[in-house]
Amino acid sequence: MALSAPAKLTLFLRVTGVRPDGYHLIDAEMVSLDLADRLVITPGDGLDVVDAGSGLAVPGDDDNLVRRALRLVARTAHVVLTKRIPAGAGLGGGSSDAAAVLRWAGVDDLDAAARLGADVPFCLIGGRARVRGIGEHVEALGYESRTMTLLTPPFGCSTPAVYRAWDDLGGPTAAGPNDLEPAALQVEPRLAGWRDRLAAATGQVPRLAGSGSTWFVEGDFPGDGRVVVRTVPAPSASR
Repeated sequence: MALSAPAKLTLFLRVTGVRPDGYHLIDAEMVSLDLADRLVITPGDGLDVVDAGSGLAVPGDDDNLVRRALRLVARTAHVVLTKRIPAGAGLGGGSSDAAAVLRWAGVDDLDAAARLGADVPFCLIGGRARVRGIGEHVEALGYESRTMTLLTPPFGCSTPAVYRAWDDLGGPTAAGPNDLEPAALQVEPRLAGWRDRLAAATGQVPRLAGSGSTWFVEGDFPGDGRVVVRTVPAPSASR
């Protein structure tokens, strides 16, 4: 069986608080994109990861979210994962891979999905949604057809490191739509050059995708490493 795992794009993100256990609370709008990983599931046991130009290497060990999702649903399978979503780019590639496995297994429990990662519940629902809590509260919104241009640097950003920097900075609220942008720029100063490159090419103010490292603008601006993507509706629940 072949499964599609669409990337997610965070259009805005506010950090609204921190729980006693250290997890950050968010209020965000996320959409699914036509940029997607592909999973082929056959009988057996194992995970093979194929890099289709996604950038950073993705290990196929037991910590991979595909393997973790299989353990969560108590299923065994051999999976060939073709990566098209860059790792560490803020586009939810690993989370979407895990969500694809959950859909394949017939699991729609958002609390269970959240045990795998904060982005997995949204990726399980997909389409367009408002996401709150630590990611486990997903409110589906009406689909909107939109075109975005992405620019992803050849390096990733560590989400835990960005949230730690946000804490260290005193919890800044960004002037733009993403509260994590100041923290991401502190963790990875090279992001600024890539932001300015996209701004110069498009004449727009780029937005950071989640905790980074991808920048994006609205509209169709192909060329020079930029990737034009479109939003897609929620995936079918059929298997």
